[in-house]
Amino acid sequence: MKTLIIPFFLLIPIILFAQNEHAEYIEGPYKTVQEVTKGCLECHEEVANDIMHTSHWTWLGPEFETPEGKKTLGKKNMINNFCIAVPSNWPRCTSCHIGYGWKDENFDFTKSENIDCLICHEQTGTYKKIPTGAGMPVEGLDLLKIARSVEMPTRANCGICHFDGGGGTGVKHGDMDDSLYHPSEELDVHMGGQDFECTECHITEKHQIAGASHSSMAAGTNHISCDNPDCHDKDPHEKKILNKHSDAVACETCHIPTFARGMPTKIWWDWSDAGKDLPGKKDEYGKPTFHKKKGSFIWKKNVKPEYAWYNGKADYYMLGDKIDPDKVVMLNKPEGDISDPKARIAPFKVMRGKQPYDPVYKYLVVPHLFGKDGFWKTFDWNASSAIGMKTVGLDYSGTVDFVETAMYWPINHTVMPAEKALKCTQCHGWKGNKVLDWEALGYAGDPMKRSVKKKRDYLKK
Repeated sequence: MKTLIIPFFLLIPIILFAQNEHAEYIEGPYKTVQEVTKGCLECHEEVANDIMHTSHWTWLGPEFETPEGKKTLGKKNMINNFCIAVPSNWPRCTSCHIGYGWKDENFDFTKSENIDCLICHEQTGTYKKIPTGAGMPVEGLDLLKIARSVEMPTRANCGICHFDGGGGTGVKHGDMDDSLYHPSEELDVHMGGQDFECTECHITEKHQIAGASHSSMAAGTNHISCDNPDCHDKDPHEKKILNKHSDAVACETCHIPTFARGMPTKIWWDWSDAGKDLPGKKDEYGKPTFHKKKGSFIWKKNVKPEYAWYNGKADYYMLGDKIDPDKVVMLNKPEGDISDPKARIAPFKVMRGKQPYDPVYKYLVVPHLFGKDGFWKTFDWNASSAIGMKTVGLDYSGTVDFVETAMYWPINHTVMPAEKALKCTQCHGWKGNKVLDWEALGYAGDPMKRSVKKKRDYLKK
């Protein structure tokens, strides 16, 4: 059979159409981004309803049970130890929302024209949101050109929010930063070695994106794993003893021995220094260690994860929960232990810092940071706390103090090449453990030093 050879110049129109199949259907012109969205929905009318049921739109996850009853958690109502909380700070925080105009608590989540299709689908690289604009884009954009460029999301689309969460690259996530736009194979075997887009693992159906966020960690749902049938077998190693490890050890534990290898990540944020006139310095990575608006920071590279048993759920601090100010307040804690058959030893970035709390009511404070009367303008903790607490409907005593907090962030990205994975002797062996703290994990000691095989047999007596 003869091979059909098509001259390249005849393929050019086909290639261009495949790369940008929407262009010929999008006529414009567009004066506003809402007009672009209306144009998209003329053909994709079912998409609006799908998106309005996603956590990317609502900033809330599925319901989960608590001792007080069913609740939902998400960026909309949770508290963290970065920029603390969304309520009363909407225009700044919602610059990463997939919508337009969420400037206060009255945002209408039913208005489909305020869905931002472009942030996830445009490919010109020119579409940008105003950092303090409640999701609105900068002025002067060529909306017709941008709309005609739409395709399936790329790392650039996802990364603009997820690589730069918390106010800059590498701030929140230890395993996601701007180095993943163009990573090497050693930095990430999937995105660098095989040029994966995020959606190849975070499979999406009806705009519901697979993969656990804090909202779904609270509910224990929507997880993806390395042993997905389309990715790796449940027994991917040649050696049986390595495959047996997967009963108790997450793949990421061995295959991501360190994180923040491309860029440094923030590991400490002390809000008690905010508002002070301290000298501004930069560390060995060129990162600031103090900002008057935000306090003091510590950054690190090539960080060894902290390890915990994890069954896919986490217990979260909820607004109004009482705290013991003499102890570190856990904003979330992975659930599971050595006796839990669903739990595995998994790696985490544990973010630590100090943040405001009410010493009378003994719960964490939501401060009003951004805006006319916000702390970033007044440097008045008392006034900004009064506004923030009123917004979330909690009593405020008129007094602010600071307490140390910690928050677990899973490490799933920047998988290293197989030859760079942890070796047996880095966790086991007569030279002593270098990676895992067996006693802290509930074992009586290094399991390889004993003849017992089942993890439950290592429980402390």
